[in-house]
Amino acid sequence: MAKLKSLIKIEGTLDGMTFYKGKDGYLVRTKGGVSKNRIQNDPAFVRTRENLSEFGHVAKSGKTLRHAITPLLADVKDGRVTSRLAKVLSVVKNADATSTRGNRNVGVGMVTDVGKNALKAFDFNQNAALDTILKTEYQLDTTTGEVTITGLNPLQHINAPGGATHVNFQVGVLNLDFQTQEKELVLSIPINVPLNSTVIDVNPVPSSIPTGTGQTYFFLKLAFFQEINGSQYVLNNGAFNVLQILEIL
Repeated sequence: MAKLKSLIKIEGTLDGMTFYKGKDGYLVRTKGGVSKNRIQNDPAFVRTRENLSEFGHVAKSGKTLRHAITPLLADVKDGRVTSRLAKVLSVVKNADATSTRGNRNVGVGMVTDVGKNALKAFDFNQNAALDTILKTEYQLDTTTGEVTITGLNPLQHINAPGGATHVNFQVGVLNLDFQTQEKELVLSIPINVPLNSTVIDVNPVPSSIPTGTGQTYFFLKLAFFQEINGSQYVLNNGAFNVLQILEIL
């Protein structure tokens, strides 16, 4: 794969080369390679088939997690979250030390400390990582899901984007079993805070802790708004909103 440097932007196939537009601009690659039938049946490609099987599983697992937190993720915008999450879940999959090669899976990996630590602190918006936006300490109570921020000075402690006048704090707790696909998500009521110098305590807490056969994930979300004539509007379609996995049990 190579980048196309030209005033003429081409998409399609020409003289055995495929031109297409990707996230990094216009790209070009040559056609050809090993046939699909050979990859599926030739003993020489057994390792390739194993890798493809695990790659497909990782991609499906990423989709499962993203869909499980749709209410939180819907207004958190990052065009690379799918690929970034797949990279991390591949590490989780590799933590499966019991399944055979080609059958290692995220569900088994998530039971291990290595798997949990790989996914913990994952930011669903790399352009608004929690540690770069929230500049003060917080505490998580895993028995209730409550996040407590004491003595918050929004003007000093929040690195807010230009145009923002308010921020919502919300927590979510998810129980997800990657192997059975069973999931339950419980959210707190968002706490809306004006971005001024008034010092307050913030403590969003979900109504309950979900139960199930999977792992329990604790999320913290910050969503920015702009107030115009008494109404608040999502700022820039959520491009600056924060969502991080704080802990996994």
